[in-house]
Amino acid sequence: MSRLLARIFISKYSRATLWLLPRCSPALLRPVHTNSVLKSLTRYNETTDWQKKLSPEQYVITRERGTEVPFSGIYLNHYETGMYHCVCCDSPLFNSEAKYDSGTGWPAFKESHGTWERDESHASIIRRPDNSLGSASVEVICKNCDAHLGHVFEDGPDPTGQRFCINSAALNFKARDNNKPDKTEEK
Repeated sequence: MSRLLARIFISKYSRATLWLLPRCSPALLRPVHTNSVLKSLTRYNETTDWQKKLSPEQYVITRERGTEVPFSGIYLNHYETGMYHCVCCDSPLFNSEAKYDSGTGWPAFKESHGTWERDESHASIIRRPDNSLGSASVEVICKNCDAHLGHVFEDGPDPTGQRFCINSAALNFKARDNNKPDKTEEK
């Protein structure tokens, strides 16, 4: 909006009044693109009917940025070894080894799957600022399908100091199959 106002201001008034604009006024002269073809930076299929694919609770949480009731999620007290995946696109999100009990009422993780120290470039999540609850927080979304997963806070345990507070309804768990027999050659 400020770009549009600056363009109107510049075109309507003489260049003598340009001193009223901030020093970065040449940057404001760039054209504003309103191309409806441009999509999100993430990859997802717009033809997917999420209401048919997901349960009503999963749809509200992942597609409408909802939150489940505290202490009600199926993965809150879940301690099996394996991987937590996105309920929408099945991308691996969190390893069970990073899960801990935060006492907040939602499953909590120290870090996302694919994170190296604090580098999340290979992880399947994206952080996005969120002011919808009246205070500044950081939303966690799936990089693959834009599903809302939960929020991340800076009050977690060492070594990362992060607490990924994730809705159980946004996750699917796949157990690690350690009991698989090795393939044996037939003679």
